[in-house]
Amino acid sequence: MSEVSPARRTAFSILKAMEKFGHSDTLLRGRNVEVLAEPDRKLTTALVLGVLRWQIDLDRRIRPLLKHPNAKVDAEVLIALRMGAFQLLHMDRIPARAAIDESVELTKQSGHRFASGMVNAVLRKLAGSRSEAGEDCGEGYPAWMVERWRNFYGEDASCAICKYGQEQPHLFVRLSGKDIERELAEEGVELEPGEFLVAARRIVSGDVTKTAAFRARRVRIQDEGSQLIAELAPPGQKILDCCAAPGGKTLILGERNAEAEIVACDGTHQRLAELRKRLEVLGERVQCRLTDVTHLEDESAFDVVLADVPCSGTGTLGRNPEIRHRLRAEDVPRQAERQRAILASAVRAVRPGGFVLYSTCSLEPEENEQVIEAVLAKGSGVKLVSMQSRIEELRSDGVLTESGAERLPGCIREQGGLKLIPGVFQTDGFFAALMEKERR
Repeated sequence: MSEVSPARRTAFSILKAMEKFGHSDTLLRGRNVEVLAEPDRKLTTALVLGVLRWQIDLDRRIRPLLKHPNAKVDAEVLIALRMGAFQLLHMDRIPARAAIDESVELTKQSGHRFASGMVNAVLRKLAGSRSEAGEDCGEGYPAWMVERWRNFYGEDASCAICKYGQEQPHLFVRLSGKDIERELAEEGVELEPGEFLVAARRIVSGDVTKTAAFRARRVRIQDEGSQLIAELAPPGQKILDCCAAPGGKTLILGERNAEAEIVACDGTHQRLAELRKRLEVLGERVQCRLTDVTHLEDESAFDVVLADVPCSGTGTLGRNPEIRHRLRAEDVPRQAERQRAILASAVRAVRPGGFVLYSTCSLEPEENEQVIEAVLAKGSGVKLVSMQSRIEELRSDGVLTESGAERLPGCIREQGGLKLIPGVFQTDGFFAALMEKERR
């Protein structure tokens, strides 16, 4: 009997678990991945994310090679086919024999021995007709999604979004002190500056999670775009983070406002428990609340409110490729309804003269510009604040790099919000709009 490598077996189990709506990032950080040797961990990650990124195109190539192209294929068999096809088409260093034989064995071990011959035949046909990826940069995405981006951003930017989402995204860390970079270098972690922030660094090589600084929470993994959103929030003495979990932005709010009282909210017990543990470093000045943030009770109580709302996540498809397979066009306006409710609640919670920062990791106007327009149209007593002025403040405070301060104004949209486009910048996609509550 052929053996299956630990990496392929683990990747297969993760992809199977995701059929039940798991999340790749969570599953790839699980115990069954952590116990693998480093080469196997890397291969597992490459297989899981690669299959998810290219699944639409892989299915397009596999289906015509089936005896009955429109027939229903069992989930385990389809996963084995996709894994084999991805290795054959996108992983040059993997021998075709290994990709085919282990996919056949995975099919047998998953209880579908009767389908193993078909898997073998399909993958051998595919190996015999290897071809480069097509000219269409959107071939790994649902057509409706790519068409939207072309309409909103134009051909060049939409192509940049698609290409960036098909690659392993850059891994960024945030440093809490000047000497940490040298300390990490001594442990084999090489860093380079990010695009925008002085405290952000992009990992070039090494495993930062194995370092003493990471274990001591003096360095943490966080996309530079996500860090920038938190930096855009003005200073205050009483701060509310409406949708705080997992807490990366809350930590930055605490670091930048050393004397501030902070209320951090989430709507589930599990996420709140994880949030509370992560924010322990900020001490007693942080209060974690289990609450429905569409009905906040703190009327006009806060100087600053961050509303980093739940969204479709289309700005993070390189990091969370499974989103493209679950999201439907009709889901976007449904998300927007709750986002408007959260923002309206955030506006009620901020004091006159205070600020609300609205943000998403979505590229969709319905969740961004149109949410802002809807809340402003209701006469909610807030006005948009110039992002240009906030960028200048961050530049003066030494938060932004000089190149970042020069490039960010080009991200300000006509409506006034700021939008980072993945591929145009080497970060996840984000939208942010800053509002001030009018004084009575």
